[in-house]
Amino acid sequence: MKKLFTDLGYTPRDVFNRLHGDTRMIFNDIANGRRVDLFLDEFSMCHKLNLKDRLQINTPTIPLADLLFTKLQVVEITEREYRDITSLAHDHEIGDTDAPETINGKYLAKMCADDWGVYKTLTINISNVLNSLPSFQLESGDQELVTKRLNELQTRIEAAPKSGRWKMRARIGDKVKWYELPEMDKEIVDSRIGH
Repeated sequence: MKKLFTDLGYTPRDVFNRLHGDTRMIFNDIANGRRVDLFLDEFSMCHKLNLKDRLQINTPTIPLADLLFTKLQVVEITEREYRDITSLAHDHEIGDTDAPETINGKYLAKMCADDWGVYKTLTINISNVLNSLPSFQLESGDQELVTKRLNELQTRIEAAPKSGRWKMRARIGDKVKWYELPEMDKEIVDSRIGH
């Protein structure tokens, strides 16, 4: 991968890649101000998402449920993620499978039922997106569709039987941090000049 991105004109983030290269690498196209974040088998930011067994489901990309998870798992969420979540919910129905053009709500509900921290972050963010929808000035039909789909996902998450591990962690609640904050990182860095 290093050779591929170098051949494409990207500069590897040497120090970062040496420290994290078994699960994540960053390459920058300094001239064009572009960055590629490459996750290897595991997406690990605020919460971990193991993609190893899911990479072949919807090639050449990850399933929509996993893409939505990468947005909903952000603890310090921004308007950009809100808009991405809104777009995904607008364009794709919630279902029980990873069929093309379907967000697998059953899969996301199971992830939340197995891990209280994931449940906490995802349900907070779904509620926050729903509360923010009026500020996005969507057409009324579009806002209703997004609201319906996110409410459906929220209902599935709440209804899923929770694991023993989930119940034990729920007793502790938010007295103990349930997420990781990813290391702050500049978007584009030329590591050849000491940034």
